[in-house]
Amino acid sequence: MTTLLLSVVMATTWCNPIDLNYQYNFEQINAKISYRSAADPVILTHKGEYYLFATISGGWWHSTDLVHWDFITPKTLWPVEDICAPTALSHDGAILLYQSNFEQRPIFIARDPKSGVLEYFNRWMPVMPGDAKGPWDPDIFHDPDTGRWFMYFGSSDTFPIYGIELDPANRLTYIGKPKELLRLAPASHGWERFGRDHRDPRNPYIEGATMNKVNGKYYLQYAAPGTEYNVYANGVYVGDDPLGPFTYAPYNPVSYKPGGFVQGAGHGNTFQDLFGNFWNTGTPWIGVNWTFERRMAMFPAGFDKDGVMFSNTRFGDFPHFAPTSKWTNRSDLFTGWMLLSYRKPATATSGADGFPAANVTDENPRTFWVAGANKEGESVTIDLQRAFDVKAVQVNYTDYKNNIFASDQSVYTQFRLFASADGKTWEKVADLTDEKRDRPNAYVELAKPLRARYVKYEHVYTAGPNLAISDIRVFGNGSGKAPKTPSKFTVRRDADPRGAFVQWEPVRGAVGYNVVWGIAKDKLYQTYQVFADEANPLEIRALNVGQSYWFAIEAFDENGVSAQSVPLYIE
Repeated sequence: MTTLLLSVVMATTWCNPIDLNYQYNFEQINAKISYRSAADPVILTHKGEYYLFATISGGWWHSTDLVHWDFITPKTLWPVEDICAPTALSHDGAILLYQSNFEQRPIFIARDPKSGVLEYFNRWMPVMPGDAKGPWDPDIFHDPDTGRWFMYFGSSDTFPIYGIELDPANRLTYIGKPKELLRLAPASHGWERFGRDHRDPRNPYIEGATMNKVNGKYYLQYAAPGTEYNVYANGVYVGDDPLGPFTYAPYNPVSYKPGGFVQGAGHGNTFQDLFGNFWNTGTPWIGVNWTFERRMAMFPAGFDKDGVMFSNTRFGDFPHFAPTSKWTNRSDLFTGWMLLSYRKPATATSGADGFPAANVTDENPRTFWVAGANKEGESVTIDLQRAFDVKAVQVNYTDYKNNIFASDQSVYTQFRLFASADGKTWEKVADLTDEKRDRPNAYVELAKPLRARYVKYEHVYTAGPNLAISDIRVFGNGSGKAPKTPSKFTVRRDADPRGAFVQWEPVRGAVGYNVVWGIAKDKLYQTYQVFADEANPLEIRALNVGQSYWFAIEAFDENGVSAQSVPLYIE
């Protein structure tokens, strides 16, 4: 086995949440707590490369492959208050950048975004005309066919999503007054209901508008019902004109991930990569230190032959291949590397009371192991209980009682990974001790698979007073057969048609299940992942009143995925 040192930069796969140096920032000073966070991602292509902008991150990221990201610190004009929920687009050889606001703010232009230099495109956008406040959560859209420009905005539990035309002859200032475009309707759209699993009666939030034009149709997307819940999702209305009228898509939500390690898929953007593949970005929820502690994710997406928009969150927090060509099946990029570590025994060299090592294998970012001291040599070992071909490991740090209020050169993570067949003889498979990058969700692809039963994390350095890790996720494959398809699968629509109850016969040895559904047998675009020790029956509360559905289920374990069951129809 070749020792993997900095060859991790040659990785051909990635895993959500996106492996970035999420920044510490000013919000934490105000709240007197300290943690890394980012949200509301906008990824775009520009001159054959990728750029990522996000909420309160003190800059932006650059990539050539959607796997390796380098942080760019602005050299000029970055707002003192930092940028929240930005919009960015590539146009005419430059990137335009604009921020959420309720006052006058500039539109910036980056003619060479890798340099970090910003200039003013419009020094002060005028105050929004009419009664609409904002723009908060703005999206600037350029119609490539007509040359017209528009802005969409809104973030509220009361007010709608608005749209307004912009004047390209006058530095994108407003034309006329904003027009109300859409509102939430949780009485008809189950997924728009607030709270965890849509169980809170309070008013939901609509926000994060973004526009795409595909095959002559305008897809106005929005996020709901709240960023601090597992069901944060994206929906879409479709129209023939950029300012509507728009029609609610019966297949909503289009990006939904309520289960698994990464939960929540709302508020991002939809972009095409260099090969023409669509992606939908979003904001998963962490919520350890504050309600709005979040990460970022991206999922393969697209528009089918009938114009139905979808985002593929099936195995959305398992490793995926980086795109190198145009894919034809929405699951083509899934590596097939399975989760080997779920609920497997873990032991550590030390631990703080109430934060056991067992937490690193529970697939829950809100529980974590805390070492007795943040010092080199502390370790945690996972017993996979039998030998597997280990192919990748993801280490997810937690900001427990942290005292860092700005990212600087002292903020980085260093560790080593070891593997063993017997727990006695260890082989080093990754060594990040020469890196000075902060990787709070470090994803490490092994240079080649290693047959191992034990995986050990050995600590070297992380900033702050505590070493805390929520999950060490081990991926690879067993040599056995894939599990059987679950039998006795039933679906019953609730008396409240916004929900349904799904039940099945447990499959022996299964790690978990994917319940999939959609508006047709060949459009099972929604996924709810549950582990084998979680709810059965499963209540799904994300359906639309008046819409019929097809449901199916599959089981998965360390060896692979079963065939899907025969789809069942419900009125």
